[in-house]
Amino acid sequence: MGVKESFIIHQGQTTPFPLCIDVASAEGMYITDKSGKTYLDLVAGVSACTIGHCHPRVVKAIQDQTSKYMHVMVYGEFIQEPQLALAKKLASLLPDTLNSTYFVNSGVEAIEASMKLSKRYTGRAEIISCKNSYHGSTHGALSIMGNETYKQKFRPLLPDCRQIIYNDVDSLNEITEKTAAVIIEPIQGATGFITPTNGYLKLVREKCDEVGAILIFDEIQTCFGRTGNLFAFETFNVIPDILCMAKGMGGGMPIGSFTTSTEKMHSLRENPMLGHITTFGGHPIVCAASLATLDELCETQLFREVEKKETLFRALLNHPKIKEIRGKGLMLAIELDDVELCQKVVHRGLEMGIISFFFLFSKTAVRLSPPLTISDDEIRYAANIILNILDE
Repeated sequence: MGVKESFIIHQGQTTPFPLCIDVASAEGMYITDKSGKTYLDLVAGVSACTIGHCHPRVVKAIQDQTSKYMHVMVYGEFIQEPQLALAKKLASLLPDTLNSTYFVNSGVEAIEASMKLSKRYTGRAEIISCKNSYHGSTHGALSIMGNETYKQKFRPLLPDCRQIIYNDVDSLNEITEKTAAVIIEPIQGATGFITPTNGYLKLVREKCDEVGAILIFDEIQTCFGRTGNLFAFETFNVIPDILCMAKGMGGGMPIGSFTTSTEKMHSLRENPMLGHITTFGGHPIVCAASLATLDELCETQLFREVEKKETLFRALLNHPKIKEIRGKGLMLAIELDDVELCQKVVHRGLEMGIISFFFLFSKTAVRLSPPLTISDDEIRYAANIILNILDE
């Protein structure tokens, strides 16, 4: 049995059509397969490898921490330097109302915990999300997902979950004094990087303040510099009550977090105690990797170059078959308005040595979310390949 056949039979699959690159190594902007072919990575593991693959600083942090200790106790009992140092670093970079961070293993765990925290703190039950939103695939996150296609086979889901329309001001009237929390992506990811318009996020903030609802920002994709600021809420000048992060904060390692005020966070520690628990959340190795990633971003100010790189992508990707380029910073969607052409760009791109990808809900747009370390020359190289494919 070949490797591909073994992969499909013995490893759980997510689609009938995996890309099946047989990875040998990855470094910087590049992934190399076992045949020796090298690919320029324009996806970063779906916005996860913020400063590239196997960044030396991250690798060293992992090695150093592994030589001291790995898992020693369930989360929250022992003082572990990587956890505390990362929490303090985040607090130093965030507003005073976001000064307490709880570390988990993934983005969806952060979402689930933030839903619990909102209910616990407000005493309310209703969670409002947006149509076409994606917050993960576990049972609670699925309940607030904004696409019925991916929900219907798993019903019944959580009660008291309502939806508003992203960028529709009139639908904000659905947010009432029954609402525990509004959870929203500053930039909608799965639908093809839809950005807020007409001060929409500020209006959501104002409505939550008016009715006493918690505002949760799902920054699982947008955190750690991807929009040109360390956090997307800075890009749009709206501060949430709870900030959820994951993906790019790990530097290639699995981590998630939710951040709020100490006062709100402490509502999970009593009545009942252990209101939220995790065994491996905040693993010292992944916290060390995350801190190394954050330190690298802060010291190099790499995220300050993101706007310029976005501008270059937009200038180069000019073609009659490209209907629109959506997104912000280095999370861009090339809208082709053609399912087959979208498939062709991704698969021909692989043949020609670049990795792009699809969106979960949009079948006509190509995802570009490269590591922030991508150079101008690499942007030109990638854009040229995409244009050549469109010319075929």
